[in-house]
Amino acid sequence: MATGPRYFVPFRRKREGRTDYAKRLKLVVSPVPRMVVRRTNRHFIIQLVVAEEQGDRTLVAANSAELVTFGYTGGLSNTPAAYLTGVLFGARARKEGHDAAILDIGRATASRGGRLFAAMKGAVDAGLVIPYGEEILPEENRMMGGHIAANQPEKHGAIVNNTKETAERIKKEVT
Repeated sequence: MATGPRYFVPFRRKREGRTDYAKRLKLVVSPVPRMVVRRTNRHFIIQLVVAEEQGDRTLVAANSAELVTFGYTGGLSNTPAAYLTGVLFGARARKEGHDAAILDIGRATASRGGRLFAAMKGAVDAGLVIPYGEEILPEENRMMGGHIAANQPEKHGAIVNNTKETAERIKKEVT
């Protein structure tokens, strides 16, 4: 390890690989709130966050564990769950009076057609304005669970219909 009077020890969160301070500064300086999307092994967590001097403040939040209350029967960490959590988040944000956001995926790797972008598409479909490019979005069939149903042909219609019905139920109940 380097030593000496001119050696600068990076911030702990940078050393741990948890925060990219250059990217965070760009997001924090923006007057538009951030749509923070985080994926765990079991759930998706989406929050609308504004930066304040005392620290970040969460305005609206949604968790994929809440999808069960709307009748969703699929897994809570797959692409359809990400999309539905985005729809739930977007509907709540619109109800609270927020109409725009900037996507913040943190240190997650951005891959085309990924689950994090399915969550963003769900929020956009619920009426939130988020700048994005069409090439990063997953296919519509994938967001509705068609890729899961392809492995279970006898359940294809049930999986896709459950996702569509849950999205409609969320939009109706939350707004």
